[in-house]
Amino acid sequence: MSTTPKSLDAIDVDTKDMMHHIEKPEDASDGITWTPEEEKKLVRKIDLMLLPMIWCMYLLSYMDRTNIGNARIAGMADDLELTSNQYSIALVVFFVGYVVFEPPSNMILVRTRPSLYLPAIMIVWGALTCVMAAIKDFNHLVILRIFVGVLESGFAPGILLIISSWYKREEQSKRFAVYMSAAILSGAFGGLLAGAITGGLEGAHGLRGWRWLFIVEGAATIGVAIIAAFILLDFPSNSKGLTDRERAIAIARLQEGGVRTHTEDGPRIGKGKSFIMAITNWRVWGLILGYMVIVGSSTLSYFYPTLVRGLGYTSTVQAQYMTVPIYAVAFVCTAITGIFADKIPQHRGLVIAGWLTFALVTSILVCTVYNFTARYALLVLMAAGLWSSNAIALSFAGATFGSLEPEVRAIALALVNAMGNLAQIYGAYLFPTEDAPKYLMGFGVISGMLGLGVCVYICMHVFLRRSEGRMKFWSNS
Repeated sequence: MSTTPKSLDAIDVDTKDMMHHIEKPEDASDGITWTPEEEKKLVRKIDLMLLPMIWCMYLLSYMDRTNIGNARIAGMADDLELTSNQYSIALVVFFVGYVVFEPPSNMILVRTRPSLYLPAIMIVWGALTCVMAAIKDFNHLVILRIFVGVLESGFAPGILLIISSWYKREEQSKRFAVYMSAAILSGAFGGLLAGAITGGLEGAHGLRGWRWLFIVEGAATIGVAIIAAFILLDFPSNSKGLTDRERAIAIARLQEGGVRTHTEDGPRIGKGKSFIMAITNWRVWGLILGYMVIVGSSTLSYFYPTLVRGLGYTSTVQAQYMTVPIYAVAFVCTAITGIFADKIPQHRGLVIAGWLTFALVTSILVCTVYNFTARYALLVLMAAGLWSSNAIALSFAGATFGSLEPEVRAIALALVNAMGNLAQIYGAYLFPTEDAPKYLMGFGVISGMLGLGVCVYICMHVFLRRSEGRMKFWSNS
C-alpha cells in the first residue's frame, strides 16, 4: 500500500509548520561556498568577539541582581529594619518588571543593534545599582529594585537571541554553558567579593560595607558596558565586526543547518504577527513550563548565604565564603554537560531530565537529613544539577526555535525566559527565616517542582522527536 499522501490536509498544523521551515528560506545566500577551515576560523572569530564579552556582562548582571542576598546578611536588613516578608517583597518586585518587559525588549532588539542597545540599558542599571547605596528605608529599596528589574529585563533574552542567531543547533549547548557559567561564578565571586567589600570597607568614609557593595559592583557594570559597545557583535546580517564574505558565510551556514536568519535587506515579520505566531506554538509553552520548574528551584541561590549560616556557619563572612564551593562544583558540572549535550543534540531533553532527577533525589535527602556537614554536601550536589539543567534548557529552547523566523524566535525565547522567571516570584517566599534551620517547606516545594520538571522534559523529548519523525516522513514522501 502506498504511503504517499494525496495532499497535506492530513498533516497536523505543527508538522506543516516544521516542513515549511526545512525548506530553503527565500533569503538564503545562493551560490556561496566555503571550506571547513574558513568555517572554523569564522566560528573562532565569532566566539572571541561574543563569548568573553557576554560572559563579563552576564557575570555583572547576575551579581547586580543577587547582591541583595549578600547585602542582607552584611547589615542591610538590620539598618533598614527589614522583616523576612519585606525582604521577600524586595526580591519579588524585581521580577515583576523583569518578566513583563522581556518580550517587548526583544521585539526592539531584533530590529536594532545589540552592540548599542544592550550596553545602553546596562549603563543605566549599573548607575541605579550605585544609587542603591543611598537607600534609607524599605520603600527606597523596592522602588530601585523595580527599575533595575525593568532595565535588566532586556539583557538575558537578548543574549539568548544573539547566541541562537550566530550558532548552529549542535553548537549551542557549549555556548549556553559558557553563558550560564557567568551566573554560576557570579555566585562564587559574589560571595568572595561581598566578603572582601563588606569586611574590608566597613565604615570607610562613613559608609557601611553593604553600601560599598552596591557602589563597587554598579561602577564595574558601567565600565564593562562601555567596553562592550566597541566589541559586541550585532546580528549576522548587519554586524560591522565581520567582512562581507564572513557575514555571507555566517548566514549561509546557519540556513544550511536549519536556523533561519535574514540578509540585511531580507523581509521582516511585523510585531503583531510574530507575537501571535510565538504564543500559538505549543513548543513554546512546553518549554516555558519546564523552564519555570528549573528557575523556580534555582531561587535557592538567593538564600545560599542564609541557608549556609543556618547550617551552623554563624559568622557572616564565613557564611559568605562557604557558598563558593557550591558554585565551583556547579561550574565544572555545567561545563562538562554543555560539551556532552552538543554531541547528542537530539537527546538534550533527556539530559535535562537526568539532571533534574539527580537534583530531586538530593532535595528529598535534604528534607530527611539534619546533619550540618551532610546537608551542606547535598546543597553542593543539588546546585550542580540545577545549574547544569538550566544551561541545557536554554540551548534546548534555542535549538528548538531555530527553524522559526528571527522575529518569532526573539519573542519565543523572551517568553520562555520571562515566564520561567515568574517562578522567582513565589520562589522568593520558600525560605522564610522562621523555617530555619530545616527549611522543610522550601525543599519540599522544590522537590515537587523537580518531579514535575522530569515529566515535562521527558514528554517534550518524546513529542519533539515524533514531530521531527513526521516531518522527515512527509518531506521524503
